[in-house]
Amino acid sequence: MSAADAAGGLLTEVDHVAIAVNDLDAAVAWYGEVFGATVAHREKVERDGVEEALLAVADSYVQLLTPTRPDSPVAKFLESKGEGIHHVGYRVDDCAVALQRVKDAGGRVIDEAPRPGSRGTTVAFVHPKTSFGTLIELVQE
Repeated sequence: MSAADAAGGLLTEVDHVAIAVNDLDAAVAWYGEVFGATVAHREKVERDGVEEALLAVADSYVQLLTPTRPDSPVAKFLESKGEGIHHVGYRVDDCAVALQRVKDAGGRVIDEAPRPGSRGTTVAFVHPKTSFGTLIELVQE
């Protein structure tokens, strides 16, 4: 049993705050010029239709996301809401256990089962209608 489970919580840390942007290179450059942030990881996630750049902030990340195709969820988000915070990623020890806890509580999920994420992680998304308007990504490293 992990320390989080012993304390009753499944969320162990904030993994990242994801920000949807129209121009990934411009956003990366701005964070670099203004805050001195550097890219710790950059990857295209074909399954989700996005390209991401992770900027390390202590033990967490700012995840800058841009769509790679017009039908991706991030493209739809940008079209309807514009640039801004897209979701919050929380680290969990076991993504399947955390996802099941959401389902057992009657929550809506986007992913019925955990799936591969970027950086070799396992992820699952919780619908924002369940979590007070915030899209949540459960991230297992």
